Amino acid sequence: MRNRRTALRLGAALTFGFGAGAASAQTVASQDADLIKRGEYLATAGDCVACHTAPGGKPFAGNYVLNTPIGKIRTPNLTPDKETGLGNWSADDFYRAFHEGITKDGSYLYPAFPFAWYTKVTRADADAIFAYLKSLPAVHEPRKDSEIPFPFNIRTALITWRTAFFTAGEFQPDPQASAEVNRGGYLVEGLGHCGMCHNANKIVGNSGLAGKLGGGVIDGWYAPNITPDDHTGIGAWSDDQVVTYLKTGAAPGNLPGVAAGPMRQTIEESLSKMTDADLKAMVAYLRTQKAKESYKSKDLQAFNAAGAPGAATYLSYCSSCHKPDGKGVEGAIPALAGNTSVQAKGPETVIRVILGGLSAQNGYAPMPAIGAGMTDQEVADVTDYVRNAWGNTAPVIGERGIVATARKATETMLAGSAPCAEIAQLEIAKAIAESGAPQKLKGLAQEDFIPVINTLLPPIKAAVPDAKGDDIVNGLTTAFCQAGRNDPAYEKLAWHAVIGSFSSIVYSQMKNPEVRASKDGAMPTP
Repeated sequence: MRNRRTALRLGAALTFGFGAGAASAQTVASQDADLIKRGEYLATAGDCVACHTAPGGKPFAGNYVLNTPIGKIRTPNLTPDKETGLGNWSADDFYRAFHEGITKDGSYLYPAFPFAWYTKVTRADADAIFAYLKSLPAVHEPRKDSEIPFPFNIRTALITWRTAFFTAGEFQPDPQASAEVNRGGYLVEGLGHCGMCHNANKIVGNSGLAGKLGGGVIDGWYAPNITPDDHTGIGAWSDDQVVTYLKTGAAPGNLPGVAAGPMRQTIEESLSKMTDADLKAMVAYLRTQKAKESYKSKDLQAFNAAGAPGAATYLSYCSSCHKPDGKGVEGAIPALAGNTSVQAKGPETVIRVILGGLSAQNGYAPMPAIGAGMTDQEVADVTDYVRNAWGNTAPVIGERGIVATARKATETMLAGSAPCAEIAQLEIAKAIAESGAPQKLKGLAQEDFIPVINTLLPPIKAAVPDAKGDDIVNGLTTAFCQAGRNDPAYEKLAWHAVIGSFSSIVYSQMKNPEVRASKDGAMPTP
């Protein structure tokens, strides 16, 4: 779940006359505000907004579709609307759902709602989350029907799952562990519900299976091993690297590369807004877990990188940025050689990034959706290559159709498989509009990318001097998508290549504004 709130009912007793009553009211208001603020932080730690906000919908109004092994489940409205949300719920109702997985009407909740983790949250924290949710603007948003086939649509059948896998109970601190480790355990095992994605073996919603935190597939992405294993986990990372990664999605030294997919969303909406003390506590707790090998290098299939078909594909599509030796460009292009995320047990995340690209983040250049122009076999070959070249070791792809399945599920603006986004930062959207970009980017020939971008960047940067370079790059890329996506001039070109080239040039000109357009308008190397 991803949100919070509670209404405190405080009586007003005028024992000492009007003045005392006014002071009491102020105290009550202050207590309410403090409770709501604490609930907001806790709901952020639980990343409630991610699952309870549909694309283009109002925050916490629900109808986000969760793709689960038993079907598509649409999430409920958590705003205080009385007809469609939590308006008629009490704090007791909310705690029962949070702690036991039983809704207000007494029916069982599907374990897609992570109550198997949230049961560990204290009553005081659950009340604070409820208080926060009750303070939100009410949104009238009826919940749409889920798409769950028989017999899984019979909620009473969930008693079997609950009996086998679920035990209610708040987090119990380890008396032998430090306060920091216990705080981290409370967050990792409770609100953070990290095992929901990172457990190796999952039966929907079970938080206690073997393979705990050893990595696993979630919604077509691979959530890596986060145990202290040196090769496939975080054992080779320093504490500072892990904390920085959790806070920003990247880490010093290029060791883990950059976050993508659901992890990037979790960082943006949740982890980046948590205190450094809580992030350090989570890392301290992870360090206490038993190291698990996702796979043993000696058991891997022999792989001759030099003669692999993916080598030629890599040189053609990838080496200009990531370099022939896979070391990338420090601070601009993540290294693939030695990258622990690249060497995860599952290839899903590498495949999805190749197919969908990545927007700019943490000072790193955007990655074009190069896989949109490859065949499925080329994507599979180059995935195996980067996961096993330059000293990397990882299992080769054994599942036929994995790339085709990933391609169908990959919907991004850079790949041309999703609508153009909206610019998230209002001040940047305003600066881009005032720069004349919507008009100047229409009908833009590729050889004019650099000169036009160079006329747009100075006024935009002057209008928002404190804006992150990443946000300006992504904002201008979005503006270009809106201006050119349906332009007949690009009909004979691969749109993913056009927008990828534009985005990369914006990044280059942000970093190196002195670069001028070449005669053929070729994309400069960041």
